[in-house]
Amino acid sequence: MIFVAELGDKSQLLALSLATCFNTRVVLWGIFWSTLAVHVISTAVGNVFGVLLPVDWVLFIAGISFIAYGFWTLRGDHLDDSEQSCKPSIHPFWLVFSTFFIAELGDKTMLSTVSLAASYPFIPVWTGSTLGMVISDALAIVTGKMLGKKLPEKSIKVGASLIFFAFGALSMYQGGADFDLVVWAAALFFIALTGYVFLGKRL
Repeated sequence: MIFVAELGDKSQLLALSLATCFNTRVVLWGIFWSTLAVHVISTAVGNVFGVLLPVDWVLFIAGISFIAYGFWTLRGDHLDDSEQSCKPSIHPFWLVFSTFFIAELGDKTMLSTVSLAASYPFIPVWTGSTLGMVISDALAIVTGKMLGKKLPEKSIKVGASLIFFAFGALSMYQGGADFDLVVWAAALFFIALTGYVFLGKRL
């Protein structure tokens, strides 16, 4: 799920940008440790929510959030000029580490990790989310360098979004099969509102 969430994400674009400035191994090493640090926080937050909320509500809310992430993925991200520039004033590792740590706070992959950690154990989510993100960024870097950054962006966004929608719908059904119609109506309204917020100006 985190591998999918990272496809076309702002931090993946940032990884590709930094890899054009610095050694690929240094960039991936910085991404790994930064992601490990950020996701230990998001996994802990998700675990706390998972304990406080009933399992069916956790699954239902996680499903809604996955669908929201699908809309987010369809919208896509971009980098501004300051984020694309190389800043060699500090060691590249610490530049990558700090840049990714800040970029990931409140990002789609961090929020996806929170959602997953609400339903699954700490260690598998923490390590799985970290590896998923690093592998996704490594794929973007290698493919981007081979193809000159000409990635099939639209196809990747659509495919990733469909996966999010499928997981979201399944999770909502598993958690909310016995919920009242009022709850489902409110959830569908929120989903429609989310879709409008992310995609309304592009339709």
